Amino acid sequence: MSLRTLLTPRPRLDHGDRIEIDGLPLRLRVHAGARRISLRLDSRERVVVATAPDRARLADAVSFARQRQAWIAAQLSRLPEPIRFAPGQMIAVEGRPCRLERAAMRIRPTFKPATADEPARLLAYGEGEVFARGVVRGLKALAQDRLVARTAVHAAALGQPLPQISITDAKARWGSCKQAHRGEPAQIRYSWRLVLAPPAVLDYVAAHECAHLIEANHGPGFWEINARLHPALKTSRAWLKTHGTSLHAAG
Repeated sequence: MSLRTLLTPRPRLDHGDRIEIDGLPLRLRVHAGARRISLRLDSRERVVVATAPDRARLADAVSFARQRQAWIAAQLSRLPEPIRFAPGQMIAVEGRPCRLERAAMRIRPTFKPATADEPARLLAYGEGEVFARGVVRGLKALAQDRLVARTAVHAAALGQPLPQISITDAKARWGSCKQAHRGEPAQIRYSWRLVLAPPAVLDYVAAHECAHLIEANHGPGFWEINARLHPALKTSRAWLKTHGTSLHAAG
């Protein structure tokens, strides 16, 4: 090693940095609550996240990732190919086939349920990215309608007022709940991709988040409430665990 190499400062690693290890994408993360260096797959962003307890150990996280290149490559290779929304494409909406169609004129994205002769259809205006964004807007609107309805049912069953509901492009969670506090209403956030799953799976997530209106943790009391609201809890959880990565590939 030359003197120049020894004197050249190494690039400073920081939280949020994206690097490649022999062509494999890696995102660095600092989390003060982490007890050790770890790796996890972010299927939505198609990248492996290396987490360290503090910034000083990010270099160790990169070294650890280099040692686990085979594991990283295997995880990335299992990801389904991204689904880009285009006219004529068939996708799953509420667990059933739905055809994407280009509207002849500028209209609000519209979902049309299946009939005896035709699969469900989602109409959006435009071409390329404009069309794709229209499809996402249509799916978000449908997700809002379905999730508000199921949240209202579960909240009422618990004797709770309907929380504020927002539909997001969440990457790490299917839903999150913030309990009511100091006069502010409870808030629940859902991923719009839940509307691609069968209705029972969407209902499970709504029940799960409504259970958090009563129990903030995941203790026995929480799961008892969840199972009471959604008796097919184990089946729906298993479906989401098996197929969740495919949902994230959409859009």
